[in-house]
Amino acid sequence: MILTSSAHKDKDLYQVISENAPDAIKTGEIKNHFGRKVAIDASMSIYSFLIAVRSEGQQLMSDTGETTSHLMGMFYRTLRMVDNGIKPLYVFDGAPPKLKSGELAKRGARKAEAHEAHEEAKETGTAEDIEKFSRRTVRVTREHNAECKKLLKLMGIPYIDAPTEAEAQCAVLARAGKVYAAASEDMDTLCFESPILLRHLTFSEQRKEPIQEIHLSRALEGLNMDRNQFIDLCILLGCDYLEPIPKVGPQTALTLIREHGSIEKVLEFMEKDSKKKYVVPEDWPYQDARDLFISPDVRDADHPDCDFKWEAPDVDGLIEYLVTDKGFNEDRIRNGAARLTKNLKSAQQSRLEGFFKPKARTDDEKANLKRKHEEKLQEQKKRKKDEAKAKKEAKAKPRGAG
Repeated sequence: MILTSSAHKDKDLYQVISENAPDAIKTGEIKNHFGRKVAIDASMSIYSFLIAVRSEGQQLMSDTGETTSHLMGMFYRTLRMVDNGIKPLYVFDGAPPKLKSGELAKRGARKAEAHEAHEEAKETGTAEDIEKFSRRTVRVTREHNAECKKLLKLMGIPYIDAPTEAEAQCAVLARAGKVYAAASEDMDTLCFESPILLRHLTFSEQRKEPIQEIHLSRALEGLNMDRNQFIDLCILLGCDYLEPIPKVGPQTALTLIREHGSIEKVLEFMEKDSKKKYVVPEDWPYQDARDLFISPDVRDADHPDCDFKWEAPDVDGLIEYLVTDKGFNEDRIRNGAARLTKNLKSAQQSRLEGFFKPKARTDDEKANLKRKHEEKLQEQKKRKKDEAKAKKEAKAKPRGAG
């Protein structure tokens, strides 16, 4: 499960898809997903709650000094989904894969540095510095996870534990049709072959961010790649398991995979390049990263541990846990529990698409889309060429001429 360090590569992959396969991304309101079951990457959500749910730059605390940002976020953001007819299932990370330990160690070192900077900022810095470094020190602990699981149980919202990566398990459930989509901010979820990825689903209402719905088959079609090439592209962009190759940005990564077809061939090309423009990190086990995407440690969708159902909330239990133990407002929690009870019943209605499967595109429609897409790419290339030519001519002009 990915944290702050990879926001950059998420942005890069999103950019590549939106520019080259715009048809793969739909944006819309949360209510468009009424009646859908969604598997949510729990650790990613908890991490975002710890960062976003704050008061005057600090995490929310109970009277006894315990952090409650994650519980506040989990309760109200889950309630918002249920209010909009969505049936959430949370999936928690298991043990991280071995390959990730190097990345996690680096992440730990960055957190330690941020912690020192945060302490220093408290002595000498501005409120803005303090908040910035405070956010960087955030990490999801076992205790955060355990508290959120306890809360979900009391809310009647199901959760399951993944053997390793939550996103990989979400993808299995989405492929099997047990849920409509996997929900995570992590674009790597597409590498685990989730047919649909939903982003921004657990954001707050105030952020006014539309929900992004990314369709893998359309992304592959628009990029004109198979799944293996797409995984190699994501590895080149820098994934959860490996750092990127310096000087390889989104456009370069796309060009390299399109021209050479695989990382092996890309590395051969880099090796032969007389200018030695690219330096591949010494320990760069891309085959292992690829294997983790292609055959992750997951449970089959029909495994008993992947059974889940939504139940009525335990109102008394919620009051005792959130109000008595954690100091939440009783009226708000009672109101939330009443909404949960009411909306989980009404969300039993199925969406019509359950009865009418979306019609597959004909070969003619696919060819037409591809042609339009290629024309658009040619236009972009021509525009870039013209701009570069104009720049060159402007540079070559003697000063004061024209």
